Amino acid sequence: MTPNPDPTDASPAPEKNDFIRQIVREDLAGGKHAAVRTRFPPEPNGYLHIGHAKSICLNFGIGREFGGRVNLRFDDTNPAKEDPEYVEAIKEDVRWLGFEWAELRHASDYFEVFYRGAIKLIEQGKAYVCDLSAEQVREYRGTLTEPGRDSPFRSRSVEENLDLFRRMRAGEFADGSRTLRAKIDMASGNINLRDPAIYRVKKVAHQNTGDAWPIYPMYDYAHCLSDALEGITHSLCTLEFEDHRPLYDWFVDNVDLAGDPALYQPLVDAGFTVPAGKPRQIEFSRLNINFTVMSKRKLLALVQDGLVAGWDDPRMPTLQGLRRRGTPAAALRLFSDRVGISKQNSLIDYSVLEGCIREVMDAAAPRRLAVINPVKLVITNLSDDHAETLRFSNHPKDPGFGERDVPFSSTLWIEREDFMEVPPKGFHRLVPGGEVRLRGVGIVRCQEVVKDGDEITELRCTLDLQSRPGMEGADRKIKGTIHWVSAAHAVAAEVRLYDRLFNVPDPDRDEDGKTYRDHLNPDSVRVVQAWVEPSAAGLAAESGVQFERLGFFTADRRDHGPGRPVFNRTVTLRDTWARK
Repeated sequence: MTPNPDPTDASPAPEKNDFIRQIVREDLAGGKHAAVRTRFPPEPNGYLHIGHAKSICLNFGIGREFGGRVNLRFDDTNPAKEDPEYVEAIKEDVRWLGFEWAELRHASDYFEVFYRGAIKLIEQGKAYVCDLSAEQVREYRGTLTEPGRDSPFRSRSVEENLDLFRRMRAGEFADGSRTLRAKIDMASGNINLRDPAIYRVKKVAHQNTGDAWPIYPMYDYAHCLSDALEGITHSLCTLEFEDHRPLYDWFVDNVDLAGDPALYQPLVDAGFTVPAGKPRQIEFSRLNINFTVMSKRKLLALVQDGLVAGWDDPRMPTLQGLRRRGTPAAALRLFSDRVGISKQNSLIDYSVLEGCIREVMDAAAPRRLAVINPVKLVITNLSDDHAETLRFSNHPKDPGFGERDVPFSSTLWIEREDFMEVPPKGFHRLVPGGEVRLRGVGIVRCQEVVKDGDEITELRCTLDLQSRPGMEGADRKIKGTIHWVSAAHAVAAEVRLYDRLFNVPDPDRDEDGKTYRDHLNPDSVRVVQAWVEPSAAGLAAESGVQFERLGFFTADRRDHGPGRPVFNRTVTLRDTWARK
């Protein structure tokens, strides 16, 4: 059973107040915008990772807080690296995080508009067709300390450029043979303004438009014009795009969609709403977290080289991986709030994420009993066929979770580490001749240890019947309490004990001839057969649970089922890396 709290009892969430939200408030109060429009604009060339969660929560969060509209837009301008698989996974991830978009858009929806905009720039003498190779373009571009040189094709006439560009559109030229470039300033201190490419020839089928286009717009050109077409008021992006902002402004100002509705008439005819305007770009720091890598190239290599089990491997920082491990969406939203929004790059410790997961799961996860490294415990003063049903609370802090029946018998499984023949100082669990409290049962004393060679196979104990709940000795003081499952009723389960994928804080740091591959944690996953109480085996896939004293676990979303329970350790009960 899960609680059904009265929503009227919930306290209002505190108002968030970062520099971006302050800008939005000022813009609305000053009448600059009647309503807020934001967007989340992923490229469908890979799976989203935890860094994207921050952007999702920011864009959709602002839309939700200020009553605005948020689009999900795929910036799909590079068909060679895009795949419908990524598109569907991204939509699933956004919804899983708890958000819904006002409109689903694609940059490819606007390809005809981009083409018309490019024609307009050529007609204004602000764009030209260049025959330099990619290597020659780099050579001509100059450096941070030296200005670039004009392309020998920069002086082509408007008529020649229009003819060549239309022939590019018709598919007459080979891939990479020509580009359309903006004519801005080859001596600019901002290299992005040194006649950047607008279009390139690429005869590759597109996942959304098929073979309709043999040329494709460059990301920098398409991205800002997409924002303008959608009437985005606040274009939020990470700090590495700050140097691109002057270029985005140049494209938006010179194409001037808002002042030239004829450019986007095909969209209107197709039924699109086009509230064209000029977006304001605001940059914020990206999410950097230690003990992981978030480069798409490196994540792809981990998958392709079989170093992980796939994009949704529970050790991966992808949203699909985090979800499969059992990370609650609410924990990622909380994490995004905790790390905050700023202009300064910083490195967040992995323990902050784990702390958010614990906080959410502690409140939301019911408790169950499980033993992952079992040793048999036999209670000798109960009959061999003894069986009874005990009542356990589903959550010690929330009566709304109710109670459940837990079967009990004279033969139990306990954790092997809860018994020691030669205990260290401070060990308060079971020892030869010692006593410990069995959770919800009473106090047992270990009378005999049965071995097969050096391996302990069975502990034979007696139960103090007067220490059972409701009896006069139930309050007898004893230092240790351990958990158990009934051997006669427990269900075998596969338990996957996940840990951090890397064993150093900065696996991206290449030194001493080592790369991130050399820092993979060999203990990042261990699979064991465990025993769980029957009600745990019956949990639905993706259900979170605290196995008492062991950690927070989640029923695997793909492999778990009533006949074959599979649980992933989502997070330990406490930070086990602090002492490392």
